[in-house]
Amino acid sequence: MDLTQKIRVIPDFPKKGIMYQDITTLLKDGEAFGEVINAFYEKFKSAGIDYVAAIESRGYLFGAPLAYKLGCGLVIVRKPGKLPAAVERIEYDLEYGTDVLEIHKDAVESGKKVLVIDDLLATGGTAAAACRLIEKIGGKVCAAAFLIELEDLNGRQKFASGTEIFSLLKVA
Repeated sequence: MDLTQKIRVIPDFPKKGIMYQDITTLLKDGEAFGEVINAFYEKFKSAGIDYVAAIESRGYLFGAPLAYKLGCGLVIVRKPGKLPAAVERIEYDLEYGTDVLEIHKDAVESGKKVLVIDDLLATGGTAAAACRLIEKIGGKVCAAAFLIELEDLNGRQKFASGTEIFSLLKVA
């Protein structure tokens, strides 16, 4: 199945010049959604992953079923003020300004292997910050995985040297 045909591209959303990759059309197709989860599973089934860390909010859509299929735990990385227990936080740069991510301080035990997952790799700021946050609480990021990578934005460059980046679909 050509998964690229399942993604609707919406020009000039949310602002002029952006070619928005709308994954809702893929998600509503059970066979296509299953193919995505199976592809991630096949890639990481032998990696010895202890946790899948899903980034708010669309990362949850892929992280939860993948963690279940891998037989490991799910950790959620959130925007500020949404987690009830003690958190670790990281502030990171955006193209214009800064943002913050948080994770529970006890989400990952020291040395445990973590796969970070999100729907889209664009400039890489959010996912790279999530990786640093997980390492800050003692986890070992073994890879970062994405449904779509916007190659022209060079998001891979934001990650620490040696971090494996896996993208199911690449858009130039």
